[in-house]
Amino acid sequence: MYSLNPESLFPHENRLDRGKSMQRINLDQAQKLWQEQNLFDLGRMAHEARKKLHPEDVVTYIVDRNINYSNICISGCKFCAFYRPPGHHEGYLLTFEQLEQKILETIELGGMQILLQGSINPDLDLDWYEKLLRFIKDRFPDLAVHGFSPPEIFYLAGRENISVSRVISRLKKSGLDSIPGGGAEILVDRVRRKLAPRKCTARQWLDVMHEAHNQGLKTTATMMMGHVETMQERLEHLQKIRDLQDMTHGFTAFIPWTFQPGNTLMNVSEASSVEYLKFLALSRLYLDNIPNIQASWVTQGAHVGQLALMWGANDFGSTMIEENVVAAAGVSFKLPEDKLRLLVQKSGFQPRKRRMDYTLVE
Repeated sequence: MYSLNPESLFPHENRLDRGKSMQRINLDQAQKLWQEQNLFDLGRMAHEARKKLHPEDVVTYIVDRNINYSNICISGCKFCAFYRPPGHHEGYLLTFEQLEQKILETIELGGMQILLQGSINPDLDLDWYEKLLRFIKDRFPDLAVHGFSPPEIFYLAGRENISVSRVISRLKKSGLDSIPGGGAEILVDRVRRKLAPRKCTARQWLDVMHEAHNQGLKTTATMMMGHVETMQERLEHLQKIRDLQDMTHGFTAFIPWTFQPGNTLMNVSEASSVEYLKFLALSRLYLDNIPNIQASWVTQGAHVGQLALMWGANDFGSTMIEENVVAAAGVSFKLPEDKLRLLVQKSGFQPRKRRMDYTLVE
């Protein structure tokens, strides 16, 4: 039986200040851990690793709203039940006034951030995005905008015939505060060609994040698993995220979730909660340079989300005042802030509200 002592992985109190003596898991070791360690042993190791990084019994969360400003998209991703092609009668684009109303409702519920994501809408140019950001910041200067995604940004660069660097610079100047990790799926092109052949490549996704970090924007990293990928491809995804983090230190968190096949073009079985928890634990062990791992109660439900806090996660994500993409696949879990805090407390942790950069809100 292959075993790996978490103390040998995390021998220092501050794991993120890794010295040359630090042992890291490599791809072969990760594969053996997956194959030879059971759910509970891998969870125990991940929890020990989590405690090395976060010795206090605190679980963080954020109050925000996922505002999908448009569902009109030309990507045609097979895994997406949310998008509508151009000209479809169910396609929409929110007006700025509709967006303002959603933000007001978010602020009334204690939110200090919006997650702003739409689609690859061919009718929207970079000037529209800049106007949108200025509209928000003019009315809500203290609101953080966690917006768009690498595929959206890469598409805009091509549409405007300018560099990704220039697109990010203009969005940042207009009020963009950080970038979510959407559109990562699995960062292996074989998988991406099967799921979303019109979307940016793995290298292009990573290049957008690299440039965002270089310009001082913090971002998150994600993974959607449980469709056509192999375990080796999942691990390759983790390796690419870890390599980029070594260079930039710009990722604040890693967020894995399971593909929801309902109402999509893909006939696959949903990954089990056991598989989710086991891979979550492996992610905590492998991504030793990313400080936070987020539980995905949005796809797994509240109770598995609680278990995730013992399988390596230290963050409970967002209250998700609004969520449309996963809901379009037939999965809809809601957690108001008071219930979210209670679930964290019942798991034995102290809930603390945070910002996107993981600074705590007093």
